[in-house]
Amino acid sequence: MDGSILEMKSQPNYPDAKHSDTYTIGMEFEDFVRDKCSEIGLILQRFSSFKYQLERGDGRLDEIKLDSRCTDTGRLSIEIAEKSKAANPSFVSSGIYADSDFWLYIQGNEHIIFIFPRNILKLLHKTGRYKEHELPTIKKFYLPMADALKYAAKVIPVDDVGKNLIA
Repeated sequence: MDGSILEMKSQPNYPDAKHSDTYTIGMEFEDFVRDKCSEIGLILQRFSSFKYQLERGDGRLDEIKLDSRCTDTGRLSIEIAEKSKAANPSFVSSGIYADSDFWLYIQGNEHIIFIFPRNILKLLHKTGRYKEHELPTIKKFYLPMADALKYAAKVIPVDDVGKNLIA
């Protein structure tokens, strides 16, 4: 940090992502979630600088993940490890296992938002009951929608699609 008042935030590079604007899409979803959570009285702080995000995670309370297909697939894809690019030799812990002190793991899409205690997702993953899946840059496990509804501390249906899932 050079101490300048206006420091430009660098964006991480994900050369193997499906979309070139993956980072921007994720940041917009985080803003959407933070706005929806504020409507129910849950105020989530976010670190804006890339430096603080790397050192402390996105926020002190939470990790937010977009799962754009969860309402189509009927399951959440819970991240457990990642690579910034496929050519990297090994995965690093991320998602629910990220080296950060957040305690809320928030995931969903424009239709529905799930708020989980992070420790519950870790316990569920460690049971071995859930299918794991690995792609070149991410490892995840699949949490069926019925279990997501059962174990989430809070579910925020955003529209009729989300309301129908919890009905």
